[in-house]
Amino acid sequence: MARRRPTSLRTSQEDIAASKRAPSTPQTESHAFRLAFADDDFMTSEDTRGIRFQLEYLKPEFRMREAGINSTVVLFGGARIPEPGKPAWAAKNETQKKNLEAASRYYEEARRFAQLASTASKASDYKDFVVVTGGGPGVMEAGNRGAADVGAPSIGLNIVLPHEQAPNHYVTPELSFNFHYFATRKIHFLIRAKAVAVFPGGFGTLDEFFETLTLIQTGRMDKVPLLLFGAEFWSKVINFEALAEAGTIAPTDPELFSIVDTAEEGWEVIRKFYDLPEVTV
Repeated sequence: MARRRPTSLRTSQEDIAASKRAPSTPQTESHAFRLAFADDDFMTSEDTRGIRFQLEYLKPEFRMREAGINSTVVLFGGARIPEPGKPAWAAKNETQKKNLEAASRYYEEARRFAQLASTASKASDYKDFVVVTGGGPGVMEAGNRGAADVGAPSIGLNIVLPHEQAPNHYVTPELSFNFHYFATRKIHFLIRAKAVAVFPGGFGTLDEFFETLTLIQTGRMDKVPLLLFGAEFWSKVINFEALAEAGTIAPTDPELFSIVDTAEEGWEVIRKFYDLPEVTV
């Protein structure tokens, strides 16, 4: 990262390099001698967890601030949903294979939706309504790909998982981030969000949807367009009417989100909410 101002003081990078050139002695080889911020054992210890939380917040924050990004459109959705015509790599049986291949239509809708959002973003010189995804495959790839289709930047917020998740090839490299903590990653999903689009997915997608919905319901987050793509899918997965009848949510809580089926329907909700001009791709 470039320095924001010149300084006559030695930099931390210079001192790290100087420390590595120190003569090898029992003292210089001791863990105690290492510069604190260059000591991996210290920086990854249990006692410095709070510092790591802070660093994981600050690094993407600085990068996106440097890029001038004011607001985003978030796309959540399943990593297992394939591109149309591609094999359902995650299917464990024939039923899953059939259903995932049918769900590939959501890949196309996510891609189209990202094209619309990114075309609108062009009017702000790509400072507002910038597409952000989890950076992985499936719906996430479709979102970043849609932005790339129209020459727009997009953000990827990857996370280290036991089954390694590499960034998809459509994320803007300078905006491709990697996280250890789900908590700080979630902050960066929502801190700039002017709209959230949720496509069919699994536990991760449900977690992201319900956290966003809870923040809006409790007033911890301003109300923004919250879109559920796929009426057939969501009507099977979540019985919102049953929750309202049980009294565990307010009868009006389902009005906090909109259920749509197409990219055009979804973008129209956002366009009307913010009184934006129409866009064509």
